[in-house]
Amino acid sequence: MFDARAPAPPMQRSHGRAQVVMGPRGLVDLAQSGSARAMLPRVTAGLPEIAFLNTSGGLASGDRLAYGLDLRPGTRALATTQTAERAYRADGEAAEAGVRLRVGAGGWLDWLPQETILFEGARLSRLTEVDLDRGAGCLLLDMIVLGRLAMGESPARLLLRDRRVLRREGRVIHHDALSLDDAVLAGADRPALLGGARAMASIALVAGHAPDLLAPARAVLDEPGVTAAASAPPGRLVLRLLATGDWALRRQVTRLLRVLRPEPLPRIWQV
Repeated sequence: MFDARAPAPPMQRSHGRAQVVMGPRGLVDLAQSGSARAMLPRVTAGLPEIAFLNTSGGLASGDRLAYGLDLRPGTRALATTQTAERAYRADGEAAEAGVRLRVGAGGWLDWLPQETILFEGARLSRLTEVDLDRGAGCLLLDMIVLGRLAMGESPARLLLRDRRVLRREGRVIHHDALSLDDAVLAGADRPALLGGARAMASIALVAGHAPDLLAPARAVLDEPGVTAAASAPPGRLVLRLLATGDWALRRQVTRLLRVLRPEPLPRIWQV
């Protein structure tokens, strides 16, 4: 007989971890467990491509997901995710996601994950760490979408703590943090907060030539429905974008990437 007073059974949680090590000649090591997977499609043009995947289909309360990529000295690669990551309603503790990237001396990494979609009631804590050795460089992309915009969703309650920390030879050279909660969403139309935006992105290019691309990048910031700004501290180019829709954001990001990098876009992207 059903007893309404009985405690609810514990919910099953998803844990996943995928770690890839690449050298100049290709794959060196691959370890994966739980819901995390890493795929290495055959290279046809551009950089070797690594695609990470969360087979659980999304992140809910108490889930843990970790991706790692280690590029040996002189290695160049592109890493992305197979599809958009989804953070679902979390009634208890936040889901946790971690990305740990290391680029050896003289190497290069394009970290171009697809967007993260935050659903009503989502709670997500994420940390992306990048360690660059001497002479290494990288391009980092992060895209956030508030709900499934095509279905008219507009979350009013969620929690996001998202940090990106980039170090060169152990010294922090770029620290980017984003925090969203119920109070921010309540004032989302205010210019000092989201200004009515429902999607956002940040791009950081870390390389000696990065400041030279400031003018070309600004020249393509013309997508309707997107507000963007760009700056060029020494050795970096940083762009921030707010958009009224996810497709407008994706189109603007696509044009920027074609300016910032000579290689083709990730083949797995749907543009």
